[in-house]
Parts: sequence; structure tokens; C-alpha cells
Amino acid sequence: MTSTERQEQSRRIEALRREIAAQGLDGYVVPRFDEHQSEYCAPHDCRLAHVTGFTGSAGVAIVMRDRAAIFVDGRYQVQVREEIDLDSFAIEHFYDAPLKDWLRKNLRKGERVGFNPMLLPSTWDRDCGQAAESAGGAWVAISGDLVDTIWTKQPEKPLGPVMAFGRDYAGESVADKKRRIAALVAAQGADFLVEAQPDNISWLLNVRGRDVAFNPMPHSFLIIDKAGRTEWLVDHRKLPNDLSGFELDGVEMAEPARLLERVAAFAKGQTALVDPGFAPSAVAHAARDGGGEVKLARSPVTLAKMEKNPIELQGFRDCHRQDGAAWVRFLAWLDRYGATRAAQGMPVTELEAEERILAYRRDNRLFVEPSFRTISASAGHAAMCHYNATAVSNAAITPEGVYLLDSGGQYLTGTTDATRTTALAPVSDEIRRAYTAVLKGLISMLTLKFPAGTFGHHVDAFARRPLWDLGLDYDHGTGHGVGHFLSVHEQPQRFDRRVNEIELKAGMVTTIEPGYYKAGEYGIRLENQVEVVDAGGDFLSFRSLTLVPIDLRLADISLLSPGETAWLDSYHATVRTALRGQLAGDDLDWLERMCAPCGTRD
Repeated sequence: MTSTERQEQSRRIEALRREIAAQGLDGYVVPRFDEHQSEYCAPHDCRLAHVTGFTGSAGVAIVMRDRAAIFVDGRYQVQVREEIDLDSFAIEHFYDAPLKDWLRKNLRKGERVGFNPMLLPSTWDRDCGQAAESAGGAWVAISGDLVDTIWTKQPEKPLGPVMAFGRDYAGESVADKKRRIAALVAAQGADFLVEAQPDNISWLLNVRGRDVAFNPMPHSFLIIDKAGRTEWLVDHRKLPNDLSGFELDGVEMAEPARLLERVAAFAKGQTALVDPGFAPSAVAHAARDGGGEVKLARSPVTLAKMEKNPIELQGFRDCHRQDGAAWVRFLAWLDRYGATRAAQGMPVTELEAEERILAYRRDNRLFVEPSFRTISASAGHAAMCHYNATAVSNAAITPEGVYLLDSGGQYLTGTTDATRTTALAPVSDEIRRAYTAVLKGLISMLTLKFPAGTFGHHVDAFARRPLWDLGLDYDHGTGHGVGHFLSVHEQPQRFDRRVNEIELKAGMVTTIEPGYYKAGEYGIRLENQVEVVDAGGDFLSFRSLTLVPIDLRLADISLLSPGETAWLDSYHATVRTALRGQLAGDDLDWLERMCAPCGTRD
């Protein structure tokens, strides 16, 4: 952070503190969330970045009159220290030492902490409220947002166009989905559901949008009752005049600003179903204020959406063949020119590499946009799990370090996410040992057969065991759900050390992505996207969707078991067969070399 940036952040913090005092408060919570508790926010909603300078996708800050703290997870422990003023904020861990614990331990008796109930879900509202009360303080919901008050050039809310997403891609009609969800609402003992998650609403109504980069879904809210009566609260300016291509029969329309009013109207004498982790806590308050009851439970739309139908699964398989060809063209290009250009003093840079793989994806007519900002990370930058290159940080890709590329695409047929680590020259024994352990962890998961009823946290250790044997580990989850032309990080299914109460089922799509990171020196990650499939006899397994060669030049093949080398040979044969028809010339030659059996390598 430059001195000018530090002065600007200090000015913003002091402006917020003046507003805090004017409201009769002692502190204020600034979350990374928007009104939908989204991972990716529109510029209008990047309040945490505006106040603190931290641009990561998960975090929260608390600004008191005389102190402040910011909470980030393991992915951002390096990044946050580069982006914020360390004299202004103490750094805490998002999960290991969360905001609620900070309030319990640090809030002084009588201190009042304000928050915007449209930006925090009910779980946060409840837990932080209890913590503040236990410390003798107060947890105060306010109307509006204090950051918006001091943000003089805040961007407008997004107005991306909404498009219909046909059944040829979606695989199920809106009418059938509504009947399913209405029945699930009734089965949970509720009268209506309030849905705030853009991906859930997009899935239910077979629509897509362009409000936020990388996320093809519109910002909106939805209410559906147990009879299937549906009200969609979406800005009318996002919709085309001709709605004949949409499946909106029986769907009433309203403006998003009327959300709390409409919830209160639905609630009188009724029970509202509200997702405690992904709906604004203001929704639950509005339902109670309207004379209704509230049932806090995971949205049934979330649970229905996570099990993909046959059309969605085929779409995933198709787009991964297309995405795999783009990956091979990129990796072959980097192999051909990376070392040569570095020797000539004109090395490939992180940003150039990011643009190159995007260009290869754009050659496909079904490609829409990246599924997230590509992580193009050379040498020490790869040690930051979610690094993004900038004009200032843009580093050369040279033979002196490893190069990590984590990249994906949004296709009309599905969403992709993969990571490969490579190098332009032989790597050190230390890196080779770590890379081999990461590879063994990936293979361990991809060859795993597990009984029905297994949860993500039950199998997470299979990916970590080879690293644990070396006294190594990584501070992020092993995998996450992936939406169908929706969010690349789809909840609730995941692999993590933390408990995940979602049973793995056939039809789920997830990533598997072990890694290892040495701060300031290098980072290694290998990631394949998979579908959960029936393995027979009440057992399940993972089938790889990702079709990208794994660079074995960084691995010590002598440390692999016969079973591991057999899996690699089988995987590479599948990749070669799937991609051969899309490639030619040097790209095809590179594919053949990288997919050669382990026994033929030096």
C-alpha cells in the first residue's frame, strides 16, 4: 500500500467513525456481503473494499471509535497484509477467530455496535447479538447503510439484462420446478419461502443475467408459497419488452425495493421459510413484524439445485471437452514460447497469460465469460491462493519459479473450474516432493469409492494425507460445489475439515483441489472438477469432468504407487481421446507428449 493509498483509507475510516458517532453508536460492521450474501459483489456493493482496501471475496470488518479489526480466511492471509493499512486494522481469522468471538472478548460494557440487517444473514445476526449481549454491549440494527452515507462516488446498482435459459439447456420446466419447490416448502411445515440467492432464483425461473462479472444471474428476490404462487421481485428495467421466450406464466412481478413490504404482507398468520445463512436477517424481522412465524432452514431450492439433471450433466461433460481444448492450446503455447521469450528478455507475463487462455476460450461459440477472475500466478504470487494480477503486480513467468493457473469458463452448457501448476525449467527437489504429494492427494480422491451417506468432511483427509506425511498442509477447503451456468462456487456441498452436513449424492458436481503454498516462494495446486456417480452396491465415486493433462515433469514418478500410475495413464488416455479431434499441429503434438504413459517417461 502506497502512502497516498494509506492516507485515503485513513480518511474513509475517519469519515465512517464520524458517522458512527452521529448515529449514537460505538462501532459498525462492514461485511463483504451484498443483499444476497453473494461471494461476488457488484461495484455498488463493495463496501468492505471501499473502507479497508481489501478486495478478497470473503471478509468482514468492525470499525470502533478507537480500534478496528478485519477478518479473512486462510486464502487471504497474505493478500490482506498487502492491501490494508496494518496500523488501522488488526487481522483476525474469519473462521478460527470470527467476529462473534471478537465481540464477546473485546466489546466493552455499554458499547453499541450497529449493522445493516440487509447485509447480514440471520445466523450472523443471532450469534453476534448474543455475543454483544454477553459482553454487556448492544447489537443494533439500523435502517440504510453507513458506508453508503460516506461513499460519495458509489456506483449505481447493476442493471444487467435478463435472458431466458431454455429447457434445452436447463433440462426441466419452470412449472415442474415450482411444483417441486412448493411441495418441499409445505413438507417443511412452512406456508411460503423467501428466496434471496440469485443463483437459486435463476435456476428456478430458468433465467440468466449479467449483473455481476463471472456470475450469469440477475440480482432479485422471490417469494413462493406452498400452493406454487410465485412473486418475482426484479427491477423491470432488466427485462426485455418481449417476454414470450420466458416461462413466467403465473409469476407476479414486483420491484426489489418492496421486498420487506411484500414479506410482511405474506406473513400475517403464516410461517415464512427463511434460509438462515443466505437471506438477509431483515427478511425474518419483517415476517415477524407482519404477524407471522419464521422457520429458519436451508432453502429447498438450494437442495434441489445441487443434484443436476441428465441434461445439465451432459452439458457439463460437453463444456469440459471444449474447455480442455482451450487449456491444452494455452499450456502448449506457454511451453513453446515461455522459456525462449524469458531468455530474450521479453518474458510472458501473468496478465498476458490470463488474456491468452481467455482468447482460446472465446473461439468457442458457447463460451460466455470467465467463471471467475483467472488466478495467473508466477513464483511467490502462487503462494497467495486467490491472487489476481494487476498492472502493478504483473510478474514475469520465468524458468526460475513455478507457474500456477486456476481458471474456468461460463458456457451455455455449464461452468468449468480447473487448476494446473507447471514450470518452464526443472524444479528443485523440495518443490518436486511437494508437487508429488499434492498429486497423490488428488489421485487419492479421484480413485476413492465411498458408501452412500458419506459427507464431505468424511473424505477431506484423503486429499491431505500425502501432505500430512511430509508435515505439510493447506489452509483452504479441498473442494466446492459448482453450478450449471451459474455460480462457480455453489453451496452447500463441499470438502473441508470443517463439518459439512450435506450428504454426497449422485448428480452433484464439485471440485477437488489439494495444494501447498510456501509464502513468498511458490504455490502448488491441482484441481479437477468431478461429478458424483453411482459406483454400485450403495457406493459412490467421483468421475473427472476436467480434461487437462497433468504436468508430470514436476513430479517424482518413482514415489507413485502402481495404482497411482495406472490411474494417471488411464486419465491421460481419456484426455487424449476426448481432445484429439479439436487440436492440430504443435498443439496436438504437445497433447500426445503430455499424455504419454508413465512408463515411457524419463
